[in-house]
Amino acid sequence: MDKSLFDNQQESGKEAQDLETLKNLDTQISMAVEKIRALKEERAMLERRVRELESLLDEKAEEISRLSSEKNAIKGQIEGLLAELQNIEI
Repeated sequence: MDKSLFDNQQESGKEAQDLETLKNLDTQISMAVEKIRALKEERAMLERRVRELESLLDEKAEEISRLSSEKNAIKGQIEGLLAELQNIEI
């Protein structure tokens, strides 16, 4: 009988240890799920930010192109006026 009581105590101890292991595993899984959720949210936020910055970059590229065209037009006008001035001075 003593052996059976000892075996039962060992079994109870093992079951308690198994239960604790399962609780730890459950906690780790919950933490991993929460981390994955947070990372997905961060990724979505970063993807939105990338799209915003790409859009801004496109706008700035268009503005640079427009300003470059304006600069070339003004340069052409100034060169034309300088040519007229040279003709007048002669």
